[in-house]
Amino acid sequence: MKDCCLSEEDAERRRISKEIEKQIRRDKEQSERELKLLLLGTGESGKSTFIKQMRIIHGQGYNDNEKKGFTQIVFQNVITAIQVLIDAMTMLQIDYIDDQNIRLAEKLSQIESTQVVTLESWQADAIKRVWSDHGVQTCYDRRREFQLSDSAKYFLSDMERISSSSYVPTIQDIVRVRVSTTGIIEYLFNFEKSNVIFRMIDVGGQRSERKKWIHCFENITTLIFLTAISEYDQTLYESKDINRLSESLALFKTIISSTWFQESSTILFLNKIDLLEEKIMQSHLTTYFPDYNGPQQDADAAKKFIFKMFKEQYKGRDMPLYMHYTCATDTENIKVVFKSVKDTILRENLDHLAPTAACSETSKMGQSDNTIR
Repeated sequence: MKDCCLSEEDAERRRISKEIEKQIRRDKEQSERELKLLLLGTGESGKSTFIKQMRIIHGQGYNDNEKKGFTQIVFQNVITAIQVLIDAMTMLQIDYIDDQNIRLAEKLSQIESTQVVTLESWQADAIKRVWSDHGVQTCYDRRREFQLSDSAKYFLSDMERISSSSYVPTIQDIVRVRVSTTGIIEYLFNFEKSNVIFRMIDVGGQRSERKKWIHCFENITTLIFLTAISEYDQTLYESKDINRLSESLALFKTIISSTWFQESSTILFLNKIDLLEEKIMQSHLTTYFPDYNGPQQDADAAKKFIFKMFKEQYKGRDMPLYMHYTCATDTENIKVVFKSVKDTILRENLDHLAPTAACSETSKMGQSDNTIR
């Protein structure tokens, strides 16, 4: 029947039907060139930071309005950091060197951090004074004994810039600012030259969030597991009796043992190597992991030992394990690492990809140096 002979109602039905068919074809074409990557790890392991770096390197980045949107969160991070240190001063029974800072600390403690929209001049001045107190610096050196954000020093040491009336967060500020991930968030990265789409799924890593993970386990191409290896001497937010690195090892074993991931390759990011290299000079790995018998104050030996522990958990798996040492706050490091990761994922999934995507990649890929069978 010709369209000209159709009633207005039938013509509209046909138009809608054609649109639905077009959308189905588009969805099918996209699914044929889409790879699903799941980022897992305990809280504070660096998953969301990695996603931010992916947006900077392979996405749209952050425009001026989006940068300004982080201003309030930076201010809240600053207030939270100084309040944590003030509370820790009392807990650890450390005295302020300058008695005037006691009064300033009391005033700062009364601020409701979640309600902060801007930094008042007295707040910025008080933060600078309290942070500069030698007693507070002694407290900061003992940060493994309490829960303090890794970015605390980065922000508190730059209050002159952050408290400026013209302050707009930089890309590095955005990378370092802490926003807890709750629920499940998906990001699409379209590699047009390769005709491939990576669908990255970021989930909250805190224990209370893990019950939601099961909803995103289906059809995973690659599992990316992040662990903060600098946390070998820290305990969980949720439990002061459980070591963070031990928790990460246990979670890694549970995840890779799941039936959902038996056909998925695994990429392990041993993250926060910059913090490990700084911390290992004062805090000895053997204190927390007695099986370590390597040299003290040796970051390379510590990294190898930690990797060995994860490799032990992976024994018996048919699918390969790929490992990378990472610093998620370092854009150049992530750029280099992800190039290798991208090649690995594409090589592993040539059969899954649509022919055009597969052919465009076959000639580009070399072998990874970080494969462990």
